[in-house]
Order: sequence, then structure tokens, then C-alpha cells
Amino acid sequence: MEHPTQETRSRIGLHVNGRSYELDVDHRVTLLDLLREHLGLTGAKKGCDHGQCGACTVLVEGRRVNSCLLLAVAHDGSRVTTVEGLGDDTQGLHPLQEAFLARDAFQCGYCTPGQLCSAVGLLAEAAADPGAADLGRAGIAEAMSGNLCRCGAYPRIVDAVRDVAAASAGTDAADAADAGRVVA
Repeated sequence: MEHPTQETRSRIGLHVNGRSYELDVDHRVTLLDLLREHLGLTGAKKGCDHGQCGACTVLVEGRRVNSCLLLAVAHDGSRVTTVEGLGDDTQGLHPLQEAFLARDAFQCGYCTPGQLCSAVGLLAEAAADPGAADLGRAGIAEAMSGNLCRCGAYPRIVDAVRDVAAASAGTDAADAADAGRVVA
């Protein structure tokens, strides 16, 4: 019995870290594999390959996602930001990258790209809806709970995110949130 021929590849366009790409991809390729194997952007890591560790976290249209769970063809035309796109040669490191360095918020570094992208997404979510955001220690820890760190750098990661949140707000919003006060 002969089966009808099915297309298994598609041409898609992506905007990754400010650059446009036109790619011919197999329908089964995940966004993570496309980034790593087709574009050479190896910052996002393949950890569990089940969306449970967060090592593959990138930003799609500004929202944090587990790229190992997303089919690349489903994101035709999307804007994707990886850890490589957070800082640049003209402006330097992203404030979160600087805070991670200052707070020594990494040890082996395997989870760091996903942690950074997740933190950027978290702060964008907080900026979009300040009343719903808890940028205290517990709130940040909860919001970052999808990103695992085998080395246990969680307290320093939370401190780094709090530093940037407070600097962005121009006040010590993180300390106010910890004290149970609402900061608008």
C-alpha cells in the first residue's frame, strides 16, 4: 500500500537576538535544537529535554519559555532572545548578567543562561503588571522555581534578581515586598 507523500519540512522566519533568519527546518525540530544546532547559539542548554529543569529557557516574544518543548515551525515569525542576546558589544552586559557576577550567582554555570533568561522574563512580567508581582525573596524564588540549579546557588540568584528589581524601581521595592508592604 502506497502512502501519500507528506511534507516534513517548512521554511520559517525567526528574529533571534535582533537578527533575521530564514531557515528550512524539519517539522520535528525543537526551538532548542534549532538554536543550538542550526544557529550555533549554545547558551540555552539541553538538560532534561522534558521542560522540567529550565536550562533551555529563552524568551519568545518577551515571555520565558522552555525551548525544548516548542516545535520551531510553530514559532514562524517570532522574536526569540537567548542569553547571547541579552548584552551586546556597545552597551555591555545586561544588568542581570552584571548582578549575577557581582553576587556570584553561579557555580558550574550550566543553568546560568536559563536562569538569566527566566529572570529577564520575570522582571518584564513585573513591569507589565506591578500590582501582581511579588519581588520579595519568596516571590522571586517561586517565580524562578522552574529553573533548577544543581550547585545550590539559589540564594545568590534571588539576591541578584532583587538587586536589579530594586535598581529598576528606583526604590528598594524588594525589601518593601519582603516586609509585606505594597510598592507601586
